[in-house]
Amino acid sequence: MSEKSFLEEMRPLGQSHCVVPAFGFGAAHLGELYAKLSDADARATIEAAWDGRVRYFDTAPWYGHGLSEQRLGEVLRSKPRDEFKLSTKVGRVYAKPANMEQYSTAPWAGGLPLEPRFDYSYDGVMRSYEDSLQRLGVTHVDILVIHDLDRGYHQSEDVFDRHWRDLNAGGLKALHELKDAGDIQAIGAGVNTADMITPMARDLGLDFLLVAMPYTLLDQAALNDGFQVCAANEVSVVIGAPFASGLLATGIVDDAKYNYGAADGDVLGKVRAISDICERFDVALPAAALQFVLAHRLVASVIPGAVSAGQIESNLQHLAATIPAEFWQALRDEGLIDADAPTPDC
Repeated sequence: MSEKSFLEEMRPLGQSHCVVPAFGFGAAHLGELYAKLSDADARATIEAAWDGRVRYFDTAPWYGHGLSEQRLGEVLRSKPRDEFKLSTKVGRVYAKPANMEQYSTAPWAGGLPLEPRFDYSYDGVMRSYEDSLQRLGVTHVDILVIHDLDRGYHQSEDVFDRHWRDLNAGGLKALHELKDAGDIQAIGAGVNTADMITPMARDLGLDFLLVAMPYTLLDQAALNDGFQVCAANEVSVVIGAPFASGLLATGIVDDAKYNYGAADGDVLGKVRAISDICERFDVALPAAALQFVLAHRLVASVIPGAVSAGQIESNLQHLAATIPAEFWQALRDEGLIDADAPTPDC
């Protein structure tokens, strides 16, 4: 499928009335994920995405503690509001740091001097939504996503259970009130680990899951369990980290990133093997990563990030690249992708 086709193809989010382009832009890096980013470069990146016909933008309060939302809103406020889809997230609320001397924006390299706390209650979701509208400078967003309700983000099982109860007791009510009132069109939840796909798809009445690591060219952990539950419950998937947080975009380089940290030897070995097949068929690794995830029928969109106009242009070129069917078969033959994983040639 050509770049133009992916950019113009609209796919539904579950049973909602919301449809999104198959290719979008994830704005985590605008919050200065690995390094500082100037306002000018952030603006140029977003403008390059717009000029490249990208019309789906995803952000979150967490990204740079509000900085990503501010930067994205600054540009999108100048665009026709009916020409793009905009999503942000709920689950954290922000306030002035209690102790500025000890405050750090970590894990962000920069960001705004605001301190988060998790809150999945009715009031917490409503406050997060209203604060996001102010940071973005818009009257509405199209999509809200429950953010980081994974065990890895919380100190203990008891804390996770409390947040899960808060969501079910009040946060979900807030989200459905907003949807029923027409303030938003769809409700999703972010997923970082495969074990959360089933309970979220089965129990929360969502339109889609925003899946980060469990479904990429490197790992299809979600394929034969979680995705089946999604299909049974008519829950779509948006792929949030098609480059596995960096490694599938950069290939093997010094300080290569995987799952938001340093890549280990096993992962690097698999990337090396995939890269060898890429070289054999003259396929760019990032092109394979982007087009692979879009082949799954549950996937509504893929939303890679970028920190420069050049990266946006590269992503668009990779989206349009022609990849021979023999390439995907070679990956299967070498056991580098799940034998049941759909590929663009199927």
